[in-house]
Amino acid sequence: MDEVVPLKLSEKLTDEESLQSNNFAPTWMPRELLESALTSPGQAKILRQYINYELLPVCTNYRRSLIQQTDSETLPLTSERKRIRGQNKHRPKIIKYKSLCHAYIMSEPQSCKFGDNCKYLHDVEKYWNSKLEDLDGPCPLYSKSELCKYGITCRFAKSHTNVNDEGYAQLFDIRRAMQTVNHSVCNVLNKQVQNKLWKKKYDLPKSIIFIEKWNAICERDEFNDVNNLSNIDNHNNEMNGTSMNIECKSDHHLLENLTDVEASSTPKAISAAEISNSADYNETPLNVRERKTVDFRGKLYLAPLTTVGNLPFRRICKEFGADITCGEMAMSSCLLAGQMSEWALLKRHVSEDIFGVQIEGSHTDTMTRCGELLSREVDVDFVDVNMGCPIDLVFNKGGGCALMKRKKKLKGILMGLKSVLDVPLTVKMRTGIESGKNNAHQILPICRDIGVAMAAIHGRSREARYTQLADWSYIEQCADSMGDSLPIVGCGDVYDYSDYEEVMERGKITGIMIARGALIKPWIFTEIKEQRVWDISSKERYDILKKYRDYGLEHWGSDTEGVEKTRRFLLEWLSFLHRYIPVGILESPQRLNLRPPMFIGRDDLETLFGSTNCSDWVKITEMLLGKVPDCFDFQPKHKANSY
Repeated sequence: MDEVVPLKLSEKLTDEESLQSNNFAPTWMPRELLESALTSPGQAKILRQYINYELLPVCTNYRRSLIQQTDSETLPLTSERKRIRGQNKHRPKIIKYKSLCHAYIMSEPQSCKFGDNCKYLHDVEKYWNSKLEDLDGPCPLYSKSELCKYGITCRFAKSHTNVNDEGYAQLFDIRRAMQTVNHSVCNVLNKQVQNKLWKKKYDLPKSIIFIEKWNAICERDEFNDVNNLSNIDNHNNEMNGTSMNIECKSDHHLLENLTDVEASSTPKAISAAEISNSADYNETPLNVRERKTVDFRGKLYLAPLTTVGNLPFRRICKEFGADITCGEMAMSSCLLAGQMSEWALLKRHVSEDIFGVQIEGSHTDTMTRCGELLSREVDVDFVDVNMGCPIDLVFNKGGGCALMKRKKKLKGILMGLKSVLDVPLTVKMRTGIESGKNNAHQILPICRDIGVAMAAIHGRSREARYTQLADWSYIEQCADSMGDSLPIVGCGDVYDYSDYEEVMERGKITGIMIARGALIKPWIFTEIKEQRVWDISSKERYDILKKYRDYGLEHWGSDTEGVEKTRRFLLEWLSFLHRYIPVGILESPQRLNLRPPMFIGRDDLETLFGSTNCSDWVKITEMLLGKVPDCFDFQPKHKANSY
């Protein structure tokens, strides 16, 4: 496909017949040029009075032909680029600012146990004079509880700090503010638990017993006949999973041995008979009490989204009507190592009434121990296993989407998690790894027989990424093959309520998971529930960003570090938000995979929101979070430009 680049035409190219039939196109624009720009594949159709004709995208081949027809002048031509995909691994690093020591924030210099070796500043006046300019408006933390644990380091400090000859006095008890626990957020890693994890002294008795039994089974090579998915008969293309069911029946004696995990401090776990005889996993008892249950039927499920699916974003989606939320993908090995950055992905806001966490791993022992750790330390309604992550870093280590071709590992991971969790276990997968070689229907019977509560299927393969439309017919075939024994949630290309209704009316799947649709327009949940198209104004969209800013400062902090973190995550979100085309300027309904031509909005703010330029996204954050340093630069985490 020809490369699409912006072109600003010179007055030299005016020899072609002008488009007199189009009242909005300039008279100097050639018919061939305009039609090529407005009818190119993969482009959304908008009303022509809103098209920015000075920045029309034009295919490279046509541009070259124009240059060849030009006498002596040539237009600047960009070099050929390789296929854009993956991450921007060499993007600018986050600027780190020198902060004030906590002891001096509390006005208790003697409490700093590091003394001169402390890495933070100890000169309050020097810090105050070198601190970045305070932001306008009240402090979001102080406005909420009349407390702000950041004291004079807060970027809104002037709203709650008295500056006089005696120093810098807060309008509240700073010590009390720093010791106050935020009860609106749970799943915060306890320091004592973290120390045990660091020293590898956290006791996980259920996992130890399961792993010993699993290793004994592997040594006896009892899975030898079904060791690899590649050994499955290539001619088995039937969607009812008959051959897989035959194999799974032989594994019930393994389930019986593996799930009978006994420890001195723990009662007997679920038996294989209960698993095999239960039509509904949620009704299966664990130990002496009933397992928690989650009803996924007809629910709007916000997909786990790396980087952008953070807690402030999930709060926005909950307010717009999302029923189920899930944390970002967390690495099981990092959780077991007690890494704060990874545990931060598990945090849950009080508004998230149905909340799960998604974990990734490629080894049975790691995932089992992580599952037991989560069951004891975090408050969640379900645990999801990532079987769909396509990135090389995860896939090459055998995790994510690679689990779809590692049948033995997958069984071990699911059995291990099932034996240690007291909440439903779910999985999220793709249709397969390679395009045209779907194998999700072969994985689902394994999940069903082990006792998975729900399987979500993203209707694309790892190889396809976002270059193809989601295969909903295959998702529905998988749902048909499972019947009522395993709820199937579909995911892919749902962008408005008509897409949702079209799928749900066929009555084959349990629910819908929404990912990119929520990133581009988080109000999609409201549209679906109210069955309407919302022509949202630029002011309403700006109010959403202001709310995200407040939630971000509340979550990441209102000091300089917290402000810049909020700015970075807001910029990552804006790299998706700019794809939205206002309903009022559309000629036909927007589809998720269609990109717009350069357009002029109905007001200046709407035009700014539609900009594809990173510098314009930075301007939007400056409207909310103040000026950025002169050396500031931003590139999105993911450079893939497919819609």
